[in-house]
Amino acid sequence: MRQCEVCGKGPSIGHKVSHSNIKTKRRWLPNLQTARVVINGTATRIKACTGCLSKIKQQSHVR
Repeated sequence: MRQCEVCGKGPSIGHKVSHSNIKTKRRWLPNLQTARVVINGTATRIKACTGCLSKIKQQSHVR
């Protein structure tokens, strides 16, 4: 499933609008990346959006 495992962000739905104002359905997918993250001392792979990955990186540098 195309969903962030951290924040739950998923696909957005809307219209593609042509120059003549014809509307057709389309989807915007979140920018998901697989990353290896240490959780409770064990390394696991997660699918996270880039916004969550940057927040995780900022929190890990603070320590």
